[in-house]
Amino acid sequence: MVSIVVEHIFLLVIVTLISVLQNAFFATKVEKEGKVQNTKTSAFERVSCANRNCMDSYPTFLAVMWCAGLCLNQAPAAFAGLIYLVARQKYFVGYMGQTSQSTPGYLFGKRVLAFLILMCIVGIFNFLLVRYFGNDYKDTTEMITNAASALLLIP
Repeated sequence: MVSIVVEHIFLLVIVTLISVLQNAFFATKVEKEGKVQNTKTSAFERVSCANRNCMDSYPTFLAVMWCAGLCLNQAPAAFAGLIYLVARQKYFVGYMGQTSQSTPGYLFGKRVLAFLILMCIVGIFNFLLVRYFGNDYKDTTEMITNAASALLLIP
């Protein structure tokens, strides 16, 4: 019984654990910059601000990734989650340099979140169709989201 449940969420669990490790990396960078520099320096302020910005969007990311994975399909949701983590890393590293260098990572992250939100909406809509009208388009929507998740790689 447990293995059946795990089978349907293990990719989401892996991406969640990777995101936790990334958060630990960001916190370590802030701590290291705070010890090396005076906490009033611009480098510390940039790293601290980048960390806060990443943490502000983190609950939204987790919610839409899990919702998309549970309501529709875990594979494209987990793939989009990994792409989001790469975009978040790009944002964080770019913010440590100059704030204008963080813009591509920020915009790419927004696009991935929009894809995950769309997956959530489609999954919920499909559930309602099955529940109230008996029409199941899950296979069709899974095929479309699997194909569309590859489009996330296009800059």
